Amino acid sequence: MRNIIYTLFVLVAVLLSVACNDYETYGELKEKERDNISQFISDSGYVVIREAQFHAQGDATVGDKQFVYLDKSGVYMQIVRQGCGEKIKDGETLSILCRFVEKSIQDTAMLFNTVYYIYDPDIMRVTRNGSTYSATFTSGIMLSTYGSSVPEGWLVPLQYVNIGRLTKPDDELARVRLIVPHSQGTTQNAKSNVKPYFYDITFQRGR
Repeated sequence: MRNIIYTLFVLVAVLLSVACNDYETYGELKEKERDNISQFISDSGYVVIREAQFHAQGDATVGDKQFVYLDKSGVYMQIVRQGCGEKIKDGETLSILCRFVEKSIQDTAMLFNTVYYIYDPDIMRVTRNGSTYSATFTSGIMLSTYGSSVPEGWLVPLQYVNIGRLTKPDDELARVRLIVPHSQGTTQNAKSNVKPYFYDITFQRGR
């Protein structure tokens, strides 16, 4: 009987040990995220600059490989196109049409509306109060997948790009690429799973 009890005790101890070893702390998940982002940047051949250089360049990134690391948010941003029109005014509320590609940096998961849904963009309602931007999704794939809450990372570029509509042949919509840490990502996926994402987004002013 004692042998049976001892054997069961050892078995339970081993199972608990395995379970504990499989569990990752929040700190370990954050370290894994940092490693994933660093590896993604290296594999993609991206060059990261600091904010001081970004501002010295006229709040712009240069070429198709340069990203700026924004200290406050932890977001890496590349401004592909500045965009036509004008920046969002203080106190203004408007609808912005978004076409995007979302890629998980940790795995192969993707979400996008740039192919099959190109004529059915996501729409977010944005309000600017001083330097603060708030927004909710009102329609689109992001709304149906993650809910109405807009990732904070999506709002970071709005102070740097123009939000307009195509009215002349040479007009271009604002386009940005973002590497978004979990803290600035979607509540239901990025934040809850400590996962970083890459985004390629265009912004267009709604009517």
